[in-house]
Amino acid sequence: MPDLVINTGPVISLTAAVGSLEFLQALYHQILVPREVFIELQAGGLDCSEIRAIRSSKVFVIAEEPVELPVLLNSQLDKGEASVIQNAVILGIPVVAIDEKMGRRIARLHQLSITGSVGILVKAAQAGLIPSLETCFERMHAHGIWISRDLQEHAFRILEK
Repeated sequence: MPDLVINTGPVISLTAAVGSLEFLQALYHQILVPREVFIELQAGGLDCSEIRAIRSSKVFVIAEEPVELPVLLNSQLDKGEASVIQNAVILGIPVVAIDEKMGRRIARLHQLSITGSVGILVKAAQAGLIPSLETCFERMHAHGIWISRDLQEHAFRILEK
């Protein structure tokens, strides 16, 4: 059974930060990519770097079918975030990777543990799986992904401990 359900934003951010998603195999047994998230990623093209990264890593399982979304989730979140939360609830997967604030709030209301791109990068840095957190932030910035200075500093403080 997967130990994480991942949303579109973290897939894009982590691919930009590291260049691949292979490092996730050392952190997670299995990561579920909901069908709706995979469809969102395909909007970048069937051969975009994120799709290639998912397909080349053995840690990812792509849901074969879309999940039925409750009206409340569907009305408050985009399909990707809503499907991440619903899959986690239905399958009993305790952790979701969501970067967006509203998605994180609603995941908490469903008693799910939350991580995101920065949390995963910190975990990877602690395990020695990425060369430099600062370089990851620079690569994300180069791809138009903005991480607040406060969040970056918080991540660096966690690494210093």
